Amino acid sequence: MRKTLIAADLKLGRIGLGCMSMSGGYAPADRDDRESIRVVHRAAELGITLFDTADVYGPFSNERLLGQALRGRPDNVVIATKCGLIAAADGTLSRNGRPEHVRAACENSLRRLGVDAIDLYQLHRVDPDVPLAETWGAMADLVVEGKVRALGISHATVPELTMVHSIFPMAAVQYELSVWTPHLRDDVLPWCEDNDVTFVAFSPIGRGYLSGNLTGIGDGDSRTGDPRFTADAMAANRIIVQGVRSVAERIGATPAQVAIAWVLAQGDQVVPIPGTRTLRWLEENVAALDVRLSPEDLRELDALPTATGRMRWDRWRETDSFGRRFTSL
Repeated sequence: MRKTLIAADLKLGRIGLGCMSMSGGYAPADRDDRESIRVVHRAAELGITLFDTADVYGPFSNERLLGQALRGRPDNVVIATKCGLIAAADGTLSRNGRPEHVRAACENSLRRLGVDAIDLYQLHRVDPDVPLAETWGAMADLVVEGKVRALGISHATVPELTMVHSIFPMAAVQYELSVWTPHLRDDVLPWCEDNDVTFVAFSPIGRGYLSGNLTGIGDGDSRTGDPRFTADAMAANRIIVQGVRSVAERIGATPAQVAIAWVLAQGDQVVPIPGTRTLRWLEENVAALDVRLSPEDLRELDALPTATGRMRWDRWRETDSFGRRFTSL
């Protein structure tokens, strides 16, 4: 086992599964719920225990899908979901950290997932219009009531992490971390090490780009809002893909496996959750656990240029994971 969520004594494997793409986001026309359920089942067979979703994925359909797939789940499965974002009919998102929303969202997630308690409940985004202490206090109440086992937060600053951790122990944080998004190693990762908090790393393969298999994105794909996925940026960022491929060819791995192995190499507290809805890519991703990067490999990857189109931290705070700005409630 890679890590334990200290606050709830929940054991995690070295790698988890991000489930968002099963219900939209990437190439939504290719959604296939039956195939996605097979992927979840195979992931459990391969030793994956952490399955990550959110109420806003779909919205709501991803939690239902995961609940169906994990019905009668093994005892070691850890279901992580999130609250704090609301999707409008036109696809725009707004933040809601009000205590009454947190409580209602939890009840609805429990029902959709078909569980008595959520293993890891995460605040998807900090709501600037609600004191964070109030939001976190409402989430802590859910733990006391037995509806949630452990708490996490996404896209919070280090001062915010310190503040909420002092109110009620935090088990995990969640941010993007990858070869082309490495900047959180400077502050959030050391904070997690100092406070024994798990770092859940989403998009370790750069939303598919670092695999080298992505040449373009189609209509309805949420990556169109990410400035790294404009045509010019994708062309400029090929040098990063080429660098990852160079290491992969030298050690006999795929670029995706090298990208995941780089994330794993950032510390024992880091658990990458590459997302997929395809059995082939799932098995390739899990095989990254057998990839060993040498100090030379890591230095080569760390020397790759900054990604063209990478957003500043302050903009990440104001957008969803695809660069779309939040609206007001």
